[in-house]
Amino acid sequence: MNGILTQGWLKTTGLAVGLGLVALGGCDQLATGSLEDIVVTDNYEATAMTTYTWQAEYRPQGVTPDRPREGRIETFGSSYRVNINGQPVAADFGSADEQGLWWPDLPPKPTVDDLEARLKKREVFSAPEINKSVQYTLTFEQGGEQVTVQTEYPVYREAVKGREGGRPLQLTLGREEAYVRRAEMQ
Repeated sequence: MNGILTQGWLKTTGLAVGLGLVALGGCDQLATGSLEDIVVTDNYEATAMTTYTWQAEYRPQGVTPDRPREGRIETFGSSYRVNINGQPVAADFGSADEQGLWWPDLPPKPTVDDLEARLKKREVFSAPEINKSVQYTLTFEQGGEQVTVQTEYPVYREAVKGREGGRPLQLTLGREEAYVRRAEMQ
């Protein structure tokens, strides 16, 4: 990796400085513009935390689900599995789903006693349902420091494929570098 990051529209260092862009050299590079930052790195780790959580809805008696009013959701048992670079942290699990994500075992389902313990006056509860969620993060080196930021599934998958191929990534960061919007293998 060399010089300032370009995608065909920045041809010279003078043009980059004239446009108010800054470039950092080294293994990891950064181009800063007004709306988004671009980082190229070969030192990164993609993480997906998959979670199952039991939830039940509590609502006042006599209110039908099509007319919710002052309802609330209570959460019960939860379990999670950490996936790093497309692999589960613990190797004692079956297979990945259609998106390449490994899921934990289901947590224990709440009992009727558990559900009744959270009832308030004049409330009813729905049958508990399992909620699936995934939190994606990408950790990479930026300016000599390790940074971990939120992202979404497409970025996670591109990072997994990049790691498998031993290729660096070009990351497009969102506002204030708090989010990875896009990743492209170099």
